[in-house]
Amino acid sequence: QVELVESGGGSVQTGGSLKVSCSVSNYPYVNYCAGWFRQAPGKEREWVATLYTGGGSKTYVDSVKSRFTISRTLDKKSFWLQMTMLKPEDEAIYYCAAGRPDHTECRDHPPVTDYIYWGRGIEVSVSS
Repeated sequence: QVELVESGGGSVQTGGSLKVSCSVSNYPYVNYCAGWFRQAPGKEREWVATLYTGGGSKTYVDSVKSRFTISRTLDKKSFWLQMTMLKPEDEAIYYCAAGRPDHTECRDHPPVTDYIYWGRGIEVSVSS
């Protein structure tokens, strides 16, 4: 059974940095869209960043561009989101997700339905 597990996260002050990682197990495809989403209390789940594990460009929501970086391991079994210059509005539960294997181009601002496997989420808190 496919499993995505987030790690990292935690609490930081405004301007600080955190890293959230995602370990992917039992996904039979090596090339897929690997994404990060987040959901703040009372808000809808929001796409944050995506990369295609087979290579290519990385995309980000405008609010995190130049602050967040999405990367993956060489074996494509893990990917992470390095977050810098964190702001209170970045506070949310962060979810990693793996896309459909037939999607070889990762959409910018994708709907959640583009992703078929999800982690349980990990909390990121940013205090002002």
